[in-house]
Amino acid sequence: MKNPIFDIDNWREITATLSRNKTRTFLTAFGIFWGTAMLAMLMGGAQGVRGLMMRNFDGFATNSAFIFSSNTTIAYKGYQKGREWSLTQGDVDALRIGVPEIDAISGIVQAGGAVSYRDKSYVNGNILGFTPDYYHVMEPRLIEGRLLNESDEMQLRKNCLIGARVASELFGTESPIGKYVQANNIYYRIVGVVRPRNDNVNIGGNMEEMLMLPLAVMRQNYNLGEKVYYVAFTVRDGCTPGKLRGRIKRILQSRHTISPEDDEAVPYWDISENFEQVDGLFSGIDLLAIFVGFGSLLAGIIGVGNIMWIIVKERTQEIGIRRAIGARPRDIIAQILSEAVVLTTVAGVGGICFAVFILAVAGRLTAGPDGSEVGFQLAFSTAFAILGVFLVLGMGAGIIPAVKAMRIKPIEALNDN
Repeated sequence: MKNPIFDIDNWREITATLSRNKTRTFLTAFGIFWGTAMLAMLMGGAQGVRGLMMRNFDGFATNSAFIFSSNTTIAYKGYQKGREWSLTQGDVDALRIGVPEIDAISGIVQAGGAVSYRDKSYVNGNILGFTPDYYHVMEPRLIEGRLLNESDEMQLRKNCLIGARVASELFGTESPIGKYVQANNIYYRIVGVVRPRNDNVNIGGNMEEMLMLPLAVMRQNYNLGEKVYYVAFTVRDGCTPGKLRGRIKRILQSRHTISPEDDEAVPYWDISENFEQVDGLFSGIDLLAIFVGFGSLLAGIIGVGNIMWIIVKERTQEIGIRRAIGARPRDIIAQILSEAVVLTTVAGVGGICFAVFILAVAGRLTAGPDGSEVGFQLAFSTAFAILGVFLVLGMGAGIIPAVKAMRIKPIEALNDN
């Protein structure tokens, strides 16, 4: 007996059977096509939307946190509530030593003020001071030159970075590297031009509009002593900032004579919690996409079952004749299932191809300024899984009609009107 896969007559019979009622076959195939496309687009689209959201945090460490100071709310050891206190460089050093899970940590200070070059002035900017460890928290995009480094910090070099907008306003198309700008009556040499990796997260102001200095230089020039305005840090792999919250607060509360119960005096912003919330949201969206997609899928599969049932009913006499001339039950079942599988496969592959095209267009339309695309795409494993599920369900939808066909008795079939 010929293998039905390689039997040309078998394929001709399948084509002829499905072509007898083109409208019915088309509508059933469209149901499968649309169910496959919907499931594939929802799953690929959910990943793409997740990528768009995560791109908003590009350059921002997901394992980072910020520490601030606020007035005390509980009287403690002779101090009244409402007392002001400030973070210091000593706090930064104490946390670096006392919390070994911290990977990188920097104190940060900032001020307002105009930045001038010759007769031009940029008045809307911020002046930010930090150590190179800050790059682990908020990584800038270097446009030209270099970043500030440990030598600038340790040797109190009056070097600076400027934001791209500041550079454009003060220097136009001319390169600012090596030139000097003035801020607070002090001149600083420009060593680099930067911009943020995205415009959606701004800590301390818009990086495009900043003048950035070594922390020690800014504390010295602005007479800040050991004071820092806030502290940013990242943690090592295997740890989260949330796990360190209590220990960090206890160290700072002890150093500044703050009640151990006064959590509000040491505000703590754990960035990883925000990322976990976003991730949890999209996990729910993924489940919703699968649920809606499988609903469309099942509608298409039910259509396959219906058309196979109708085909069996219409071919009762034909099946009876086959049984009468010696066709085995398994041959009848194979024929009906082949028709169901062909219909499901052709429509399913078409649906996946359509979904891949739509996702590719979505990826192009949402490309970033640098041309990078987010994950509006369908993984091969996911595509094959969707197609495999459709094939299994398609065969399942054809089993009941196929069993009915197998049970047709030749005499009854020949007498069927």
